[in-house]
Amino acid sequence: MEKFEKKGEKSGWTYVEISQQLADALHPGVRVSYRIKGIIDEVTLAGQPILPMGNGGFILPVNATLRKSLHKKPGDLVKLELEVDPAPYALDGELLDALSTEPVAWQHFHSLPGSHRNYFSKWIQSAKTNETRQDRIARTVNAMLQKKGFAEMMREGREHLKND
Repeated sequence: MEKFEKKGEKSGWTYVEISQQLADALHPGVRVSYRIKGIIDEVTLAGQPILPMGNGGFILPVNATLRKSLHKKPGDLVKLELEVDPAPYALDGELLDALSTEPVAWQHFHSLPGSHRNYFSKWIQSAKTNETRQDRIARTVNAMLQKKGFAEMMREGREHLKND
């Protein structure tokens, strides 16, 4: 596992590099993000995205929850057994229910690229408590009413915390 120091929006991310040769063996000729399933060490993965890095290779982001499950840190070796996961990603149902009550929010959400809609949904699904989950749903609906994207909403949230 490796960690980006400064790499734009990926700064601080922990990841596993997937070389062009391995990526071509996994999903020949594909140069855009797609989902994989399999095993990293002894932990089962499903619906996990791998992201292109522009050199033909990809990265598999390893978030804090997964790192804790693996008991690994940047610099440690991991064993991968991966295959393409054909199952489509399902957006969070509670988020869709909340958006459906606000036509402007619903319309803006569905005008965003699919990957951007997924950012919101995954952020909500990663909440550790129901209170945090509900707060994230409310923040997302509010951002959609203001016609904001995920990054803009997150930046605004950080600025708000700095000013409190």
